[in-house]
Amino acid sequence: MLKFDFSIKTRDGQKVESIHIQGNDQPDAERKLFQMYHYCEVINCRTINADSKYPHSTDIEEVLSLIARQQ
Repeated sequence: MLKFDFSIKTRDGQKVESIHIQGNDQPDAERKLFQMYHYCEVINCRTINADSKYPHSTDIEEVLSLIARQQ
């Protein structure tokens, strides 16, 4: 099952970031989101691999900065 990370604007205009919802696909996750936040507006949505131990991948710049700090 996939996880989705939503950033939304509530009907009152307040911005809420990083709402994680599991779903079979994005429409399923959005349906669950709209049950919790009626009349909200989705600003951003990204897919998170729920099976992954780490939520993001490491790029070469992160590795080089870690090496540079250790020296």
